[in-house]
Amino acid sequence: MPALLRPRMSDWTIVVPVLAVLLLLVTWNRELPGLLVAVVALLLAGAVLAAVHHAEVVAHKVGEPYGSLVLAVAVTVIEVALIVTLMISGGDKTQALARDTVFAAVMITCNGILGLSLLLGALRRRVAVFNPEGTGGALATVATLATLSLVVPTFTTSKTGPEFSPAQLAFAAVASLALYGLFVMVQTGRHRDYFLPVTSDGSVPDADGDGHADPPSTRTAVTSVVLLLVALVAVVGDAKTVSPTIEAGVAAANLPQSFVGVVIALLVLLPETLAAARAARRDRVQISLNLALGSAMASIGLTIPAIALASIWLDGPLLLGLAGTQLTLLALTVVTGVLTVVPGRATVLQGGVHLVLLAAFVFLAASP
Repeated sequence: MPALLRPRMSDWTIVVPVLAVLLLLVTWNRELPGLLVAVVALLLAGAVLAAVHHAEVVAHKVGEPYGSLVLAVAVTVIEVALIVTLMISGGDKTQALARDTVFAAVMITCNGILGLSLLLGALRRRVAVFNPEGTGGALATVATLATLSLVVPTFTTSKTGPEFSPAQLAFAAVASLALYGLFVMVQTGRHRDYFLPVTSDGSVPDADGDGHADPPSTRTAVTSVVLLLVALVAVVGDAKTVSPTIEAGVAAANLPQSFVGVVIALLVLLPETLAAARAARRDRVQISLNLALGSAMASIGLTIPAIALASIWLDGPLLLGLAGTQLTLLALTVVTGVLTVVPGRATVLQGGVHLVLLAAFVFLAASP
């Protein structure tokens, strides 16, 4: 993991999850005034930040590439919790929420986090260097998962509209899990070296003496595991409390309902974006790309199966297929990503191109 951790946990990462859970117990299934909703929302955001922090502590303990994997899975758990909570409380208007959130996560990670990482890495040493074998394999996995789960439903004919039949949804869920599991095996096993940072000459840099914090103690790591679970419980419960406010705020701003998915993805991925930026500034661009593509992969490979399982008791259809504008942006992202990754080196130009793609996505999501 990059040097983004101190060996000791900050006080706020302990206090905020506990306060969020206590407030959840007090406010559960109650009508709340506006001021109290604002307090719950602040604690929800704090719980998300604390959860990712504790995931980083655990990740720092286990090392790379396991660290990026732990962080990506933790972020995805938060994302799934928010999606399911909003879908349960939102009714028919949230039928496409899973699609909108997953697609937003893919665009933010593959353009925003990736582009920012390349830009910061290139500004540091003129050229950002990374391993094309590992990054290329990760991008290919993301493209396959996104196509299978978000593109194919638009063109299937078993059901009217952009949705899978139950059998197709089950196949997509199993295939997504299998492909994600295969990638994890490759990343942490036989080809682990493909996902480690590299220098300009292709060698793996020495992690000692470059400002990295010492790994946390076992006691600290175990404490973080417990607090991570507490924070996740707080996120799930508090999200249910503030979900009507989020939807009302989007409606009041005259934004389409699909923008709720963008809000969720931005909230969930903000801490990971900061982590990737810190890694890129420390010349660990490969770690940043692991975080970006790993999060995109986990967002699809874990979220879609979880939503498929949840659809058993959710009312209404589950709309997964992308519309024309979204398909165009996804195709452009994949093509641009391939051209960026193949050389194993990138300049500020490639970083800028991906950031412009992110800006186009956010603008078109707000003004379709």
